[in-house]
Amino acid sequence: MKKKICLLHTGGTIGMIRSSQGYLPKEHYLETVLNTIEDLKNEAMPDFDFFEMSPLLDSSDMAFEDWNRIGYELSLRYNDYDGFVVLHGTDTMAYTASALSFMLEGLNKPVILTGSQIPLCEVRSDGRDNLVTSLLIAQDAKYPEVCLYFGGRLLRGNRATKMSADGLLAFDSPNCPHLAEAGIEIRYLPAPKTPKAERDFKLCPLENVPIGVLKVFPGISFPIFDKLMTEKLRGIVLETFGAGNIPNEGNALLPIIKRAFEAGSVICVSSQCPQGTVSLGAYKTSSPLKEAGAVSAFDMTTEACVAKLYYLFSKGYNKEEIKHLMEENLRGELTH
Repeated sequence: MKKKICLLHTGGTIGMIRSSQGYLPKEHYLETVLNTIEDLKNEAMPDFDFFEMSPLLDSSDMAFEDWNRIGYELSLRYNDYDGFVVLHGTDTMAYTASALSFMLEGLNKPVILTGSQIPLCEVRSDGRDNLVTSLLIAQDAKYPEVCLYFGGRLLRGNRATKMSADGLLAFDSPNCPHLAEAGIEIRYLPAPKTPKAERDFKLCPLENVPIGVLKVFPGISFPIFDKLMTEKLRGIVLETFGAGNIPNEGNALLPIIKRAFEAGSVICVSSQCPQGTVSLGAYKTSSPLKEAGAVSAFDMTTEACVAKLYYLFSKGYNKEEIKHLMEENLRGELTH
């Protein structure tokens, strides 16, 4: 018996059309295009139903409300399908994949996010292969978790990050092995296990929590961010150098972190390096961060850090619980 897949179109380049203002999404256009792709009618393909969200979004416009909408659409159909493919724009695809990995508690079916760098309306579109292969991967269900497929690579969703703005190999997961590689055949690879904390599937919607990302750079004046960090933000991802280092001027940051922590904020220290892990205390320049109350992101992506903070605050945990859980491996988002 054929597997049945839910194909959910949220927007993005794959379904855009040309216009005088550049590429833009057009409602009800993509379904017409899909009907002309003969590969989708091949006997090897799963049965699928197409659903389109309204309005369609350029992924740069995605916000937490849109993650909730996508999560709701998936949860609404969870019991009716064997797997899911979500068509999404590339700019924030890794953020959405990370968010869904936390929001979809107890997930035991594949959710594959994909899209394209070139619209399907163009001759050289990479969208055909990304779509066809994603449907086959969803049918195989080797990895019943949130994944991202693009350019021949299947990645764990919360370990993926966009690496190229115009290359067809647009995504990678620098700190996690690929789950599969698609060449002549789809070759599934061993990957770190994903912890399973929840038994039953349930959607955890995200709340509107003020979260910010601050990138450290040479000569940064931390006092400029004092009020923002201590009064406005509940979650802060601090992108530091190397293994979690800050410049000597960072001494000005420490009292800010302490005040922010006392005000209920959680500061998570990540690295600006795509590959490697944060190790607070490995260097003298990082030790004070931990002493001031910051937590380590280890080898999590910035996308995963942001999504995880949204999720943990939305669960209603207090700051000490959130600090603890940020350093715990909940969905395979970090190597522990």
